[in-house]
Amino acid sequence: MFKMNKSFLILAGLAFLAIFSTSCKSHERSRTTGWEYNNPKNGGFEVAQSAEQITGPGLVLIEGGTFTMGSTSETPFYEWDNSPRKVTVSSFYIDQTEVSNIAYLEYIFWLNRVYGQSYPLVVQNALPDTLVWRDRLAYNEPLVQTYFRHPSYQNYPVVGVSWVQANDFASWRSDRVNEGLLIDAGILDFDPDQVDENNFNTDAYLAGQYEGLVKEGKKDLDPKGTGVRNVRFEDGLLLPNYRLPTEAEWEYAALGLVGNTLYNRVVERRQYPWNGSGVRTDETKYYGSFVANFKIGSGDYMGVAGNLNDGASIPASVGSYWPNDYGIYNMAGNVSEWVLDVYRPMTPEFVSDFNPYRGNVFKNVKKDIDGGIAPKDSLGRIVYENITPEEAALRKNYRKADNVNYRDGDYQSGIRADWLDGEEEATDSKSMYDYGQTTLISDKARVVKGGSWNDGVYYLSPGTRRFLNEDESASTIGFRCAMIRVGSAIPGGN
Repeated sequence: MFKMNKSFLILAGLAFLAIFSTSCKSHERSRTTGWEYNNPKNGGFEVAQSAEQITGPGLVLIEGGTFTMGSTSETPFYEWDNSPRKVTVSSFYIDQTEVSNIAYLEYIFWLNRVYGQSYPLVVQNALPDTLVWRDRLAYNEPLVQTYFRHPSYQNYPVVGVSWVQANDFASWRSDRVNEGLLIDAGILDFDPDQVDENNFNTDAYLAGQYEGLVKEGKKDLDPKGTGVRNVRFEDGLLLPNYRLPTEAEWEYAALGLVGNTLYNRVVERRQYPWNGSGVRTDETKYYGSFVANFKIGSGDYMGVAGNLNDGASIPASVGSYWPNDYGIYNMAGNVSEWVLDVYRPMTPEFVSDFNPYRGNVFKNVKKDIDGGIAPKDSLGRIVYENITPEEAALRKNYRKADNVNYRDGDYQSGIRADWLDGEEEATDSKSMYDYGQTTLISDKARVVKGGSWNDGVYYLSPGTRRFLNEDESASTIGFRCAMIRVGSAIPGGN
């Protein structure tokens, strides 16, 4: 038996070598010109093998589709800022849990190691505001001292982080994941001496402005090349950027309607990320237990001793309670979450019905005097700048860089005595929303989704929406990251 198995392995190995050697000798040909790809004799035009996008660390694939976005119950506050409408969301990835304290501490550690000596303000500006726990009429000082740094809270969601800080974290995470992929592939070696501008940044690496410690590099098929080159995005090795989810993506993922789909229809709508209108589980083992962390009523954050209901007076750990049908945790309760969108009350009336989003500010890479990519900045990052009016002049799909206020906040959308004069005076929302006088809406207002440990049951519905300025933070707001899905909507799809 052993001899037969050994012979089989030898034959299988020889077959593999034969196939491998044959595939190495043959080159795929262009269906357009008939020329061979990946052949140095033909100039070395390289075509990567078609491959599925790998799932980045911490992410879950969300199969896209059509759903009814917006409020599913009557608002007791009569804000009417989220009327229901049918939209389609492309497939994407989202974090299985909120970003935890330990993940954010890893980020702070890296910033301190790379920028701490020369740019201590970078580290300081990234720290969460632990003072958000203070209350003039409550004793929360122990949370100020312990919640972010004590090991007992390391798997709890990070709070006190502004929208701006959350975006910076997502950018850092993108670079660290891509650097790890290059190291795992043997392209680069780990460089423990990265400091100041000499640190791995995905854009800088792709622009040829970061070299790092090259281990093997990528084989260069260009006959005029050096034989080794940097990885290009076309090689399919690097992942797209981590970022905050859009409001539509977050709401779609939270509802998890994939569990209620039969053929081409949703057989049961959802008010929460679970079926039914209640907030307790009907599982026999846990019958009657709350399925989310929220404020049950006035003065009741966790129930009575000996029989706690949701079991948490503040945020619970990020993997607590039951996941929804996408396998995502705490999309209702625990902490509210930042999303990418700028807040406007009329957004549901005007945004696209495909990947809806308000907040576009179109940018290009900054160029030098010769038309090449300008040198990276002192932190090692490629510089971007808003597109110019000249660059947008002949566009039909947009006419300027900043589209935050388009159709809800710009000059044309306001009702003024001189509206017909046609002269656009204001570039921000002040032409329609008088911040600080009649409203708190400004260009810095960002959408916050979901309920928190300090909210009542109403905000557990994914359709609810609130806002906070992008440079502010709270003890009730955390975040999670998302990433675009490239190629087919599902693995192995069209």
